[in-house]
Amino acid sequence: MPPFASWMLEQEARALLTRLARVKPFALEEPMLPAAALFPESQIAIERFLIRGRKHLSVLADGFIRWLRSPLGAQAGAEEAQRRFTMVRLRFNRVLTHFDLFANVVTQRSESETGVWLSGLDVAAADALRLQKDYYRMPPVICYLDRGVGASIRRARTRLPGGGSNPVAIVKIPRERMVGSGIASSLFHEVGHQAAALLGLVESIRPELRGLGQGSSRDARTWQLWERWISEIVADVWSAARCGIASTMGLMGVVSLPRPFVFRLNPGDPHPAPWIRVKLSAAIGRAMYPQPGWDQLVRLWESYYPIDGIDPERREMFTRLEQTIPALLAVLLNHRARALRGDSLAEAARVADLDPHKLRDRLQHWRSAPREMYRTRPIVAFAAIGQGRADGAITPEEESIVIGKLLSYWALESTLEAAGRCAAQPSPQPPHRCGCKKNQDSFTRRSMSCQQPHSAVA
Repeated sequence: MPPFASWMLEQEARALLTRLARVKPFALEEPMLPAAALFPESQIAIERFLIRGRKHLSVLADGFIRWLRSPLGAQAGAEEAQRRFTMVRLRFNRVLTHFDLFANVVTQRSESETGVWLSGLDVAAADALRLQKDYYRMPPVICYLDRGVGASIRRARTRLPGGGSNPVAIVKIPRERMVGSGIASSLFHEVGHQAAALLGLVESIRPELRGLGQGSSRDARTWQLWERWISEIVADVWSAARCGIASTMGLMGVVSLPRPFVFRLNPGDPHPAPWIRVKLSAAIGRAMYPQPGWDQLVRLWESYYPIDGIDPERREMFTRLEQTIPALLAVLLNHRARALRGDSLAEAARVADLDPHKLRDRLQHWRSAPREMYRTRPIVAFAAIGQGRADGAITPEEESIVIGKLLSYWALESTLEAAGRCAAQPSPQPPHRCGCKKNQDSFTRRSMSCQQPHSAVA
């Protein structure tokens, strides 16, 4: 290999290592209130994931430099050396992509008030994912805000851009949802996607829907649409099960779009057409927590978007979809996925405390004893406040103030609880005089600029 090519590529590889050493852990970079911080398990999962990526890249870069200096590298051509370096550089860019992904999430925790509210939403999301029985191992869930009207989730244990398995579930919440009970509808829907993946619901429900569509051609088209939309439908089931009537009210706020979009039937879209989706959400809620409020919401939705005026073909399709909702509900709520160990989806997800009568009683009790509200599970608190909005018992102004206080309280309470757990743990081994720990890997020591010998501490 030409000496100049070998020298240049080694310089580039060393430059990568120098820049990589400047990518510090978030714990050393991001200032935030303690109450706005991530849960320790979330912080640890993210930091370990990024450290593994940096360490792997450091090994690759060091290996490339050793190869350049070896007899094999000297005999290789410049083309081969450039190809090897390009692969190392692509890995470097992947590590930075992962860092930027989590940096966007963590940075918002330093925003005044917003950071604390996001920490409170983490608590609510974890509560929405938690079931009464131990059906699965819960991954950490973290929330952040972004523009737009819809929420989304990057599920835990799924592939990240550029490779690697996501260590935490990341939920994007639209800023326009902050702050009111409607945020629960979006948040719990996205949590439902994570729960469905952990339980394998979509994969186990689809064959049942496919079997129902083996009748006439008209039935086949209807069930094909339900099958296509099943991922979003299961998430809507989870949302209704975890926050009651607030789920459908929040959904109406998201999908209240210009009329052409509400009646749009797009087989390629995994989201149900908004007109039928709201009706299905109300039907799910009515089946789980019966009350007249669901029918009232349906009548309101029909007054917003009367079906008269759309073309006959689509109108017939929506009519068929609406007629098959009872059969669809029977499949969904009675479905017994293997992970549920004999329980139905309704039995696993339904919460007895979300009975509408109980929610009204709670809300009335909180008027005279507001401290009791803070001792309630987050999903029950959201459901009670949402029920109050549906009944006209709480104003939007009151709702926003109360939700903001609850989010702040949950953030503070979870922070103190985590601090208590940490205080109860055995003390770690003392650091060396240089500040680094004995078992740190060479890359970590390099990134912390440790130059002192690792002799025992006196």
